[in-house]
Amino acid sequence: MKNRHPFEAAQQSFLSSSLTDILTRHQETSPQSAALALFHSVATEVPAYRDFLRQHGVEQGSVCGHLEFQKLPLVTKQNYMLTYPLPARCRNGKLEDTEMIAVSSGSTGTPLFWPRSTRHELDVATRFEQVFSDSFHADTRSTLVVVCFALGTWVGGMYTTLCCRYLSQKGYPITVVTPGNNKSEIHRIITELSPHFDQTVLAGYPPFIKDVIDSGIAQGIDWPRYSVKLVFAGEVFSEEWRNLVCARIGSSNPCYDTASLYGTADAGVLGNETPLSIALRRFFSNHPEAGRALFGESRLPTLVQYDPLSRFFEIHEGTLVVTGDNGVPLLRYHIADKGGITGYNEMLNFANEWGGNPLAELQPHDLRGARPLPFAYLFGRADFTVSYYGANIYPENITVGLEQPAIVDWVTGKFVLEVKENTDRNKVLGVTVELLPNVAATTDMRDAISTSIRQHLLRLNSEFAHYTPPEHQTPEITLLPAGDPDYFPAGVKHRYTRKS
Repeated sequence: MKNRHPFEAAQQSFLSSSLTDILTRHQETSPQSAALALFHSVATEVPAYRDFLRQHGVEQGSVCGHLEFQKLPLVTKQNYMLTYPLPARCRNGKLEDTEMIAVSSGSTGTPLFWPRSTRHELDVATRFEQVFSDSFHADTRSTLVVVCFALGTWVGGMYTTLCCRYLSQKGYPITVVTPGNNKSEIHRIITELSPHFDQTVLAGYPPFIKDVIDSGIAQGIDWPRYSVKLVFAGEVFSEEWRNLVCARIGSSNPCYDTASLYGTADAGVLGNETPLSIALRRFFSNHPEAGRALFGESRLPTLVQYDPLSRFFEIHEGTLVVTGDNGVPLLRYHIADKGGITGYNEMLNFANEWGGNPLAELQPHDLRGARPLPFAYLFGRADFTVSYYGANIYPENITVGLEQPAIVDWVTGKFVLEVKENTDRNKVLGVTVELLPNVAATTDMRDAISTSIRQHLLRLNSEFAHYTPPEHQTPEITLLPAGDPDYFPAGVKHRYTRKS
């Protein structure tokens, strides 16, 4: 049978190249030139992008340098992904040249499909290799990887599984097991399989991983016995939260025992936490004035490092724009995450000016994980979604639950959706609802609204239904009188989400 996919070269390069060789390419090859070359490749081979340029009056031949590249129109889900058929967005208009398809929700909750092939996964596998080699020393320690992301068409579980298997093929002593978000199966795997390995890695959404740990403690699991490491994705969390989770698994070294991935279904994994980025983030957590000076906000973003030859970042009005090759190639793709980028030397100099020396924390580990890569930081979605157990939850989903018979007689239709932390730092989906004038809150109302919202979230939002454990699917409802000054002030435009 004729081989459909010319991925052998990419596979051989991944298997034979050292991590250091891969992560220093950007010092010899210009990321700007690589992005420009990708543009010309995509403009030639992708029918949808050719038409997109024509619609915007752009001649491919006129884009001959980085200045012209920076003037290319931004690609968005609305003006491109939802406008052109999926095959037209693939190279040569052939969807069949990609081997897998993942599903995510678009900005309005409309499911979108994201094809990819092995060579795209191999590129992303390097992000996993960074974490497993630099942070977890998995090149020399037998490692059991327990994939706790939801399995199925959603990107996290399958992507993690495949990338970890590529690391095994490269020679890492890694074994993968895939219980998904089945807590009882995860606990059984820990007690029966983990004793046979030097260390165990739990990979999943932060609140779910914490739930696995906490419920395991209640069942008598001795987490420190298994030398547990943690890989997260999909949520921004505090350093206090990281400290708490590390304490419960017996970790005294969060910089080398945890790592968060910055990934999306559309663009793959764009960057990852490193021992250096975690040390920096912990410094900014303890010195909020330095964090405000650098990030421009009083909240702490996720801070990752990235390979600019794999994912080329730009900033547009305080949000991230990315260029990278995928099953659907992305050229100046506006991913709507609020954040920014900072160079390696710029970041270290800034920390030093504020009295920080993150490299000193890594010195006892021979500076393992301190690679000269640029930094990206993000605060989460800049639109009106909230992320809960890795699922994007949209105000439109909540609205349906409030529009049901009887409930409409109690509420104005205005609400605020937010993800809170309770006293034990577990995530709670909170919905604060405005009552009609002269309607007094009752327990029966709260129960009815909570049941209705949960019912319609499960019906409308497949990510919520599959990512969120059943015991965390019932929202916490707060009923407030009309015009409450904190949540429903009069005379201003109402915002349906609030970032906690």
